[in-house]
Amino acid sequence: MSKSAKHPETQCIHAGDTIDPLTGAVMPAIYPSSTYKQEAFGVWGDYAYSRNANPTRAALERCVAELEGGTNAFAFASGMAASSAVLELLPAGSHVVASRGMYGGSFRLFNRVRRHSQGLETDFVDCSDLAAVEAAIKPDTKLLWLESPVNPTLQVVDIEALAAIGHKLGVLVVVDNTFATPLGQQPLLLGADIVMHSCTKWMGGHSDTLGGILVVKEEKLAAELQLVSNATGGVLSPFESYLLLRGIKTLALRLNQHQSNCFAIARWLEKHPRVQEVRYPGLESHPQHELAKRQMNHFGAVVTFLIDGNKDDVAILFNSLEIFSIAEGLGGVESMIGHPPTMSHNSMLPEERKFLGIPDSMIRLSPGIENSNDLIADLEQAFARI
Repeated sequence: MSKSAKHPETQCIHAGDTIDPLTGAVMPAIYPSSTYKQEAFGVWGDYAYSRNANPTRAALERCVAELEGGTNAFAFASGMAASSAVLELLPAGSHVVASRGMYGGSFRLFNRVRRHSQGLETDFVDCSDLAAVEAAIKPDTKLLWLESPVNPTLQVVDIEALAAIGHKLGVLVVVDNTFATPLGQQPLLLGADIVMHSCTKWMGGHSDTLGGILVVKEEKLAAELQLVSNATGGVLSPFESYLLLRGIKTLALRLNQHQSNCFAIARWLEKHPRVQEVRYPGLESHPQHELAKRQMNHFGAVVTFLIDGNKDDVAILFNSLEIFSIAEGLGGVESMIGHPPTMSHNSMLPEERKFLGIPDSMIRLSPGIENSNDLIADLEQAFARI
């Protein structure tokens, strides 16, 4: 990419130099071929078999690697497939330290699936407490898994300080950067070893594709992840790769509107008599607001709040909405509302949710790119019914 392309709106268009070299097409072609003809016996080109590498997927990987400040990226069929690939790097029986309050699907993967199949032992720690994280790391700890902002509590953690702790103690540091996106923060530049994204969210941005990606800077890690990706085969399809590339082109523009709507809604919610607490890193009331200002380029596109009411009140509020969709999702152009205890984190036991700080009164908003006045009016009329 040209050195003059320093602003996110330009970077999203040109990162990875994805113009088709064969035809000059400004969007890369979709290559559905599963295999590729060799020039001659024993003469291998860049592509041999699409599980190993595919031209459309490679264009997406170059794009996201550049946006994240990395050297290599590996695209998978979902965010969970990408997360699973990281765990394949760990020896059986390893100890893991992970963000308390992490995404419910990640919690399920670590605490249910890989505890059984890989013997992983995971301690979930308040990663805003640096001393607690350092104390939790044992001689057999192989991975420090961070989210920032955390889903759904929106806690922000000090990635640079935590990466320093992890590396001092010889631990791999991974950051789930889904909620910030590459435009919000670049964990690799803060010291992380691997960045993970669920591309299904803001990168795709249109609620029409699944995808996950891992980004690294260090060549040894890249070689290990290439082996895992090829051996396990959970790679992203060419068509999904194309859809994600298309989505990334407008990521910066969409995020501006998402964040503008988040600010407007968060400030309105702070004044509402039925709202007990509002969590948004851009608000001065957020516990890690100063850290967010220092670490992030924008404050993200999710607002979480607690209502003065019970689960029945939540149901009335949700069912009264006209613009917001009740949906298991985030990051689309349309506004979505979710109830973490019964949706994203419903696989947890009640006592686990309580430990992670996810009460039944918690609501998570993913404002789309509609007009903020319409979104607030929709919330207002729904609140009036409880």
